[in-house]
Amino acid sequence: MPGPSKHSLRELAAARALPDHQFMDVPTLNWIAGNPPPPAVETPAQSPDGALLLIPDTSWFTTPEQADGLHGISHGARTCILAFLLARTHGLDQQHTTALCTAAAVHDCRRHNDRTDPEHGRRAAAWFTDHAETVLRTFDQDVPPPLRADAASAIAVHNLPYDAFSPQQRAAYHRHPHLTDLLKAADCLDRYRLPTSRWWPNTTHLRVVIPTWLPPLAHRLVVHSERARLDGACHHDALTHALTTLTH
Repeated sequence: MPGPSKHSLRELAAARALPDHQFMDVPTLNWIAGNPPPPAVETPAQSPDGALLLIPDTSWFTTPEQADGLHGISHGARTCILAFLLARTHGLDQQHTTALCTAAAVHDCRRHNDRTDPEHGRRAAAWFTDHAETVLRTFDQDVPPPLRADAASAIAVHNLPYDAFSPQQRAAYHRHPHLTDLLKAADCLDRYRLPTSRWWPNTTHLRVVIPTWLPPLAHRLVVHSERARLDGACHHDALTHALTTLTH
């Protein structure tokens, strides 16, 4: 991982001086850990046991910096886990769940930086379309070609407001709205990694119901996986550790 910065992400966010490439640091993670969302009260928390964990390859990102940053490998893998839990909650079948989780794992892989980068969804969708065979072989997953196209369509619009969809994107959305809706929701839930609470999940923009137990779990997933990374674990070990911790 890159060496420590002179200033934490929290400090840089407060000063409106965040760099193009952003990496978790101990003070920022300590602040995140100390500010959990309210616990669920009306429904019991569920365990992420059996969650599908797909970890994107470093070479799929535009640069090694992007692979290790706030929109990199760990973000993609956590979004995959959260997408799986949402798919299970909303009753998706296995094929659609696999398509959703694959899209979640690679949705940010063609970012140029950790800022808004408004074209990154479109670039990632095009890249996935061209590299679907490699991605699915690496993940050891099977998604039929029609669903690959639908997954790419969801990737292309994951960062766009619904009212900004083009006519072609709206038509693709209406074929399988759950892929886009659940990808947007999973991506939203991993925003607890960001260094200021004003950027944390705002579910009012979503079109699916988020169970109240899921935001606290998403927060703990960030804390446990990022803590393990800062302690020197690789992405795979950090994410596996987080899942194991949350399952037991």
